[in-house]
Amino acid sequence: MSELPVVRLKNAWRSTHPWIFQKLVEKPPVRPKPGSIVDVVGVDGEWIGRGFYNGHSRIALRMLEGDPDVQVDATWFARRIADAVALRRDVLRLDEVGDAWRVVHSEGDGLSGLVVDRYADLLVVEFFSAGMFRHRDWIYDALRAQFPGCRFHAFADEHVQKQESFDFRGSEPAAPAIITEHGIRFRADPAGAHKTGFFADQRENRQWLSQLVAGKRVLDLCCNTGGFAVYAAVRGAEEVVGIDIDEAVIDIAKGNVKLNMPFASGVRPRFVQADVFPWLRDAANNGESYDVVVLDPAKMTRDREQVIPALKKYLDMNKLALGVVKPGGLFATFSCTGLVSEEQFLDMLRRAAFYAGRTVQVLRIAGAGADHPFLAQVPESRYLKAVFCRVLD
Repeated sequence: MSELPVVRLKNAWRSTHPWIFQKLVEKPPVRPKPGSIVDVVGVDGEWIGRGFYNGHSRIALRMLEGDPDVQVDATWFARRIADAVALRRDVLRLDEVGDAWRVVHSEGDGLSGLVVDRYADLLVVEFFSAGMFRHRDWIYDALRAQFPGCRFHAFADEHVQKQESFDFRGSEPAAPAIITEHGIRFRADPAGAHKTGFFADQRENRQWLSQLVAGKRVLDLCCNTGGFAVYAAVRGAEEVVGIDIDEAVIDIAKGNVKLNMPFASGVRPRFVQADVFPWLRDAANNGESYDVVVLDPAKMTRDREQVIPALKKYLDMNKLALGVVKPGGLFATFSCTGLVSEEQFLDMLRRAAFYAGRTVQVLRIAGAGADHPFLAQVPESRYLKAVFCRVLD
């Protein structure tokens, strides 16, 4: 292999975090292209590691390899992706649960800037870094080796492309896939709904809550493609209502009900396209109440400056949702905003309960499934907060 460009750090660096920010990095005399693989040396000239360099990004270096004898090449990617798949298949045994799970979870699998989700034969590849995008052919080859005959849907959010300085219009829209988890079927449509097609991260949370809904009235707020609502119908709920503002995901949710009706209890969820804020106010004014209420809104912000406004919106939403929970009922509330910590989210819930005049008993705190691992030194990879409560009065 030809000699790699060398990037030098300005200050001593002893962190095990894979990100090194621009202010710590000397600008090379000849700048490598964004996403190039480079050798990194310290201020003393000692070799530190190997990773992606991007002089246009706030994250100038994404460290990948700490062994000087190991090259970051196609074989390296094949080995890392094989290790990630082995965790899911051999350790977590997710093939026994279903055919929809996260294959690669960025830093949690030692592949900073890459997320891959599996939906049956469809692999959804999301690029968060110029380095992963630049070496996408190696990634596709490694994934094909693990999932022979698979299809790809690949994309990168516009804000990521701007931050990382690369252009990608995305692959041709892929046809949806029909997946199964815990015996329940869903249509995953990355081209027509949520960016990856389906929220696999909530799999265990859907399963846990669904064991408690038999004979209950269930309200699924921000229901997206109907995950919690469909589980509730299949598991014997007496009535299920799903609310979402997006007409496209409501249509997919209705289709997901049809996929499961031969096996369901006979209860067909009712989906309503509406903004949850006025809908909840009207429901409370009309004296509506539910035995089980699920609140799973979309990500509120990616901007650290907007965390306080995001928490305010969570507060308002949770306060309204608590107002339609029957005394003794269950309330499941979620946040997928990574910048909001678990401590902040629980404090928001405390305040929401106070303003709603309800007593909330926390039963369980969870997060994403085990196929979304994070390294202890990289807490940024942990994003989903799940709080299951009982509303006592």
